[in-house]
Amino acid sequence: MTRRTIEIDGAAVHGIPSLYIELNRVFMPDEDWTLGESLDALDDLLYGGFGVLDGAEPVRVVWKRSDVARKALGVEATREYYRAKLARPEVYSVATAQRALDALEAGAGETYFELVVRVFRDHGNIELVLD
Repeated sequence: MTRRTIEIDGAAVHGIPSLYIELNRVFMPDEDWTLGESLDALDDLLYGGFGVLDGAEPVRVVWKRSDVARKALGVEATREYYRAKLARPEVYSVATAQRALDALEAGAGETYFELVVRVFRDHGNIELVLD
């Protein structure tokens, strides 16, 4: 079966909020609600059933200018992401966020860009191409 191709514009990504604006533009154009800024929400979206994805259909996602997004979602953005979690212990696991932040600071942790790529790659029906 031929995979439908969907393109993400990495040049539109300047941080985590703009990533989700771009993902909503691409995956949710006809929905009257938007995807929240959450890796779990992205994971749910990629399972399909709403937005432009229909279940487990094979899809090729080409992330144009992924180098721009990689830089924007790098160590500093990721550091801010974990610090925001640490500031809300009533919502997030402080221990988990602190371990992830410590790994990031030690050069062993994933950046937000890498986390997003992993979410995409966890869906076998989606071929992610970093362009």
